Amino acid sequence: MDTNKMDWFREARYGMFIHWGLYAIPGGEWNGVPSPFGAEWLMRNLQVPLADYKQLAARFNPVDFDARRWVADLVGCGMKYLVFTAKHHDGFCMYHSRVSPYNIVDATPFGRDVVAELAEACREAGIVFGLYYSQFQDWEDPDAHGNSWDFPDEAGKDFERYFENKALPQVRELLENYGEIGVIWFDTPYEMPKHYCERLRDLVRELQPDCLINGRIGYKLGDYQQMGDNGIPVTRYPGDWETPMTLNDTWGYCGHDHNWKPASTVFRMLVDICQRGGNFLINVGPDARGLFPGEGMASLRPVGEWLEHNGASIYGSTPAPDFPYQLGWGGFTFRGGTLYMHVLRWPPFPFEICVVGLVTRVLSGKLLHDGTPVKVIQSYETARDEYRLRVQLPELPPHPYDTVVALELEAPPEIHHA
Repeated sequence: MDTNKMDWFREARYGMFIHWGLYAIPGGEWNGVPSPFGAEWLMRNLQVPLADYKQLAARFNPVDFDARRWVADLVGCGMKYLVFTAKHHDGFCMYHSRVSPYNIVDATPFGRDVVAELAEACREAGIVFGLYYSQFQDWEDPDAHGNSWDFPDEAGKDFERYFENKALPQVRELLENYGEIGVIWFDTPYEMPKHYCERLRDLVRELQPDCLINGRIGYKLGDYQQMGDNGIPVTRYPGDWETPMTLNDTWGYCGHDHNWKPASTVFRMLVDICQRGGNFLINVGPDARGLFPGEGMASLRPVGEWLEHNGASIYGSTPAPDFPYQLGWGGFTFRGGTLYMHVLRWPPFPFEICVVGLVTRVLSGKLLHDGTPVKVIQSYETARDEYRLRVQLPELPPHPYDTVVALELEAPPEIHHA
């Protein structure tokens, strides 16, 4: 694998996932019955007949959708890449597919190619554009996996027919018709035979060699790994990886789900993921009119404002050294010769944090956002064979969620395990 094509991914560290489709209209509820899991899974979870679900297309007219406004919001929140659902499990395409008329241009009064508009807006803004495609599940197709209520004859299904006539040609459309694609994001491979996954990989390599393939293509054929949804490793994790995470409890828009993660939690997750070497892909589910949920965006905007002054501690960061104990006050990220100390929980009087185990000499310390010097004191205690670093902080935290102390090191960080 050409490691250079991973450069943008390792630099970005923070991206936005967008789940949007016909499921935004019912918003997690069908005929008064809420979907038990995931608004975007409503059709399957409630076994909505395909004929009834398809009628949503005639009502889909997101008059407030504005690709440039979406991308401007993404930029303002500090994200560096976008992954958009070109086709989710319901089989409906959010782009103009010539393979199937079940798409946003041919089947809705809206009649516009959302993928084309987003691709252009991302290029204008310098944002890496990625596309999600559900390769195995397709509840609209009688031969694909997933719809057992409309198409109960499992033995009679011909997956090869679905793959050759819909999945493979649609992935080709996405790679040929929308310019440079930074990542193609596959999902739920389940029991999909390996040779189909290899053919998808080969098609991506043929048409866009620099396009990344995520881990959910299956069989370790991707360029990087996904954690489980909302999953964060407990320690530093090897290789390139990403955590996809919901901002509330579902991916698609859900009118009754108001369990939004507060900004403080988003900060915590961003630091936890980056200090372990991963990327944070946090999801937004626009409503049926094409608007981002206000409550959710209120949790993301403070992160973007913070990144304007503290981005050096996140973008391009590499895994922080593993300390042999939990850091209750926050965590570390690392870049170049600087160890970034993310203070999420401000210490009480005497406003000092003691870090045990850092052997490397610290040349200087400062608050990252404005360069204010911070006093650091290092010592070694012979009896306990213990290296100590004391960082003296101001009385009040300069930032309500994450104050970053930049520690310039003499050499790469070395941790002593007593």
